Parts: sequence; structure tokens; C-alpha cells
Amino acid sequence: MKKHFETEAIRTQTERSQFSEHSTPLYLTSSFVFDDAEEMRASFAEEKQRNLYSRFTNPNTTEFVDKIVQMEGAEAGYAFATGMSAIFTTFAALLNAGDHVVSCRSVFGSTHSMFTKFLPKWNIETSYFKVDEVDLVESLIKENTKILYIETPTNPAVDILDLELIGKIAKKHNLIFIVDNCFATPYVQQPIKFGADLVIHSATKLIDGQGRVLGGVTVGKADLMREIYLFARNTGPAMSPFNAWVLSKSLETLSVRVEKHAKNAKKLAKFLEKSDYVKMVKYPFLKSHPQYKVAKKQMKLGGNIVAFEIKGGLEAGRKFLDSIKMCSLSANLGDTRTIVTHPSSTTHGRLSEEDRLEVGITNGLVRISVGLENITDIIEDIKQALEK
Repeated sequence: MKKHFETEAIRTQTERSQFSEHSTPLYLTSSFVFDDAEEMRASFAEEKQRNLYSRFTNPNTTEFVDKIVQMEGAEAGYAFATGMSAIFTTFAALLNAGDHVVSCRSVFGSTHSMFTKFLPKWNIETSYFKVDEVDLVESLIKENTKILYIETPTNPAVDILDLELIGKIAKKHNLIFIVDNCFATPYVQQPIKFGADLVIHSATKLIDGQGRVLGGVTVGKADLMREIYLFARNTGPAMSPFNAWVLSKSLETLSVRVEKHAKNAKKLAKFLEKSDYVKMVKYPFLKSHPQYKVAKKQMKLGGNIVAFEIKGGLEAGRKFLDSIKMCSLSANLGDTRTIVTHPSSTTHGRLSEEDRLEVGITNGLVRISVGLENITDIIEDIKQALEK
């Protein structure tokens, strides 16, 4: 009998050792031993499934991956050192020189750099569409197009793309549909249900949830994951056993944390909607969000990210950050602590204003990763900073 999400997150564990431990131990070992030459031969020939070397698999990384696979409804997966190593390895494993990618323009900055600076070195080109131009996706598809890629909600403007609609386009043209599900987490959204072939997470964010370790994971169809595994096995972007142990334990509390994150975020978003200092607020579960109906269709909750535009533009954004007292100023997100970022003067400051506006990053846009503090204290800090 299939168990509920929260139960699987807690009860999926490695097999107990001879010590009968209740909580999975750390397996801090680089390699594993064999009984004899034949077992060693059969293991390396993959006739026998077992741990060989921690760059390939490790009990801790296996437990973490198994949980994400179950949560996302996937067939297989692999854990990486960071979210970006998951993204790059996934693309590098599946693409060949001369292939083409179609992607939403609103992607994480490092992903954008991968598409525009690094993949072209291997004659791999990317065509972009805007979040409000999904109807143009099919016109961008070429004979050599292999992957259709999106992230939803987007970073940092919190736009929503219709997974079901884009999934149908990918299937019609026999493309690999890949979704970055980092902002939502598998508790809030499972893209595979809507046609995704692969799902990627930066586990550094909400999956860890406390700003401690780096990690990434890709899960999805077994045949595609086989290609990704073989590439990763030989190029070495594997997650460390320690980080996997931390992240696997973090998944045990993912549901309760995300519920509180989303509850706080919605309350903050409603407060900001009424503020005289705010021009615009974007939160997926606000009825004012332009893709509210799509968000309600494919998301269980609105997530923990709120984007809003301060009146006064770039200078007002800087002053707002300088006036923050309790919340953290950081480029990370998904932490127990509320984090405030002004993309135009920090994370996206090197882009031209035209490029920023292309993805909805106005000069006054602020991204808040709403934490688990008491919501009254969060709102009070944001309120006093806006007033200053």
C-alpha cells in the first residue's frame, strides 16, 4: 500500500546495519570492499547491483535520491554536489554538438550563462521565449531541437508557466521536457504528473531548509537517468555522503516547513498589497497574480517566495535593504530565516536594464524568501524598512 508523502519522507531509509540503529548512520567512506575477485568483476560489470565507489553511489546518497524519486513520482535519480552541477550534467549528458534547446527566458542567472556562454562552445544553441509567449514555443522548435526547459515558479519574478500545456507541446514534438522545480519543492508541485520527463532541484534551498549544505538532484525517466548517471560517474559531480545525510534528514520535515513558509508568505504578500510604498506584488496564490489560475491548478501551496516592486526604483531598493534590521540580506533562499534580495543591484546587477526587464526584473523589484519566524516580526521589519 502506497503511503502518504510525509510518511514516505520519514520512513524511507537504508537497510539497518548489524547495530540496529533507528536513524540512518553516516557512511563516510570513499570506497567499498569485495569478498573475492569474481564479486569485484561482476560488480564493476554491473551484473551485481551494489556500492563500488562513493563517486558512483553511497548508502547516504541513495537514501536521499530514493526519497526524491518517490516524492516526484519518478523512476530513477542521481544526487549532485550543487544545483548547478545537476543542471549542467543533465544537459551535458543528453545533448550532442549541433543540438538545440528551447527554454523560457526567465531562468536562474547561472543557467542563463550556461545557455549563452558555455553550451555554444560545443555548438549547442538555445532559443528563448518569454513567460507570456508560450504560444510561440512551437515556432521556436527546429529539426535539431532536443530539450524543452522551464523553471516554475521563476526566479526571481515568481512567474508561473503552465506545465500541462508545455508538456503537451514537448510530447507532440518528441522533446525531452525538463523542469527546475526548486522554488516549489516536490511537496508543492510534481511536474512529472503534467508531462515532465526530468525534474531538477537545487537541494541547497528549501530541501535543506536551514542554509547548511549544498546539493542538487535530478530525477525522472529511467532511460534518461541512465545517460545522466553514466556521464556523472565519469566526470565526478557527485554529492558528498555527509551532505546527502543532512538533506535526507531535512526531507523528513519538508512538509511541515513548507506549510509554514507558505502560510507566512501569503500573509506577507497580503500586507504588501495594501502598502502605499509598494507598486506591485507577485505571489502565486494571490488572486492578483497574472497566472493565479494556473498556479492553483498545478501547485498545492503558493511557496515561500514573494516578489514586489518598491516605488522609487533602484535607489529606493537600495535604501530598503539598508533599512532592514531583522531579516537577512543574502542571495540564498528557502532558509528558516527570512532573506531579502534586491536583484537589480546585486544578483542581476551585471545585466543591462533591458535584459533585466526581459525577465520582469524592474529596478525596484525585491525578492523575499519568507522564513519561519513569527509572521508579525517579519511584517514589522519589512514595514519599518519600507517607511524609511
